[in-house]
Amino acid sequence: MANDVLVLGAGVIGLTTAVCVAEAGHRVRVWAELLPAQTTSAVASGLWWPGFTPRDLAWSRVSFAELSRLAERGEGGIHFERGLQFSDLSTEPPSWLNELVDARMCPPDEVPDGMLSGLRCTAPMIDLPRYLRYLTDRLAAANVEIEQRTVRDLTEATAAAPVVVNCTGVAAGALVGDADVQPVRGQHVIVRNPGITDFYAEMVSNPEWTAFFPHGDRLILGGARHEGRWDMAPDMDLAERILSRAIKVEPRLADAEVIGHEVGLRPGRTAARLDEERIDDTRVVHNYGHDGKGVSLSWGSAREVVDLLAD
Repeated sequence: MANDVLVLGAGVIGLTTAVCVAEAGHRVRVWAELLPAQTTSAVASGLWWPGFTPRDLAWSRVSFAELSRLAERGEGGIHFERGLQFSDLSTEPPSWLNELVDARMCPPDEVPDGMLSGLRCTAPMIDLPRYLRYLTDRLAAANVEIEQRTVRDLTEATAAAPVVVNCTGVAAGALVGDADVQPVRGQHVIVRNPGITDFYAEMVSNPEWTAFFPHGDRLILGGARHEGRWDMAPDMDLAERILSRAIKVEPRLADAEVIGHEVGLRPGRTAARLDEERIDDTRVVHNYGHDGKGVSLSWGSAREVVDLLAD
């Protein structure tokens, strides 16, 4: 039975959920304070990575399958790239190693000082600005409109539709009184790509690390994870540290032209929330708190929303 569904939020979680719900036969509207190009999703690095918990791993598998199909069709700005990850957390292979394509652990002589392990693999890379436009176009094809509108009380939404899906990201903390939600500030330096095709990422215990992610002639440099910070202005001292660390790993970046700085607030939470509650006569499904794994978990959590609505 088709429902009238109102989706709140137009980041990658909101858009993907709206696509899945609409294509399952429901009538969908989207309300969003920020349009897709203004969201944190638009400034994400775009690397798909396996989920670490059983639920997140299952969601990431669903996302991997969908992203692979889109890449095969040349849709959505998705490309597979070879890359390298180092970690200072463990010498053991990660439990999710087999989820990666062409993965192998690096021998000890390839692991740099300060790191305990490394791996090479091939993984989906998602050019998020292009991908968000693709999702928006897919919604338009399903006759779904995005209305820019700020919702300050959930009852505003529940008064407008019999089913509401809350995909408001970091804003969900204030909207539903979830004290477990906090901003996790990230920042990137964008440079013209001097010809780098492989991604590089570190998984470390520190709040700052080295990473770079190629998207054609644009290269995204990271990374940072500062919990509890709401400020959105680029921190130029942090930008200098990001660039300096990247140059040490890849000397070709010393002469790369800096073309931009981006800041985003990941929706941090102990675990992503996906559950349902009743507010008066309205079903409210919550789907938020994916932290920095939004694109990796997006299709899996969105399909679970569809399953909930089918019950």
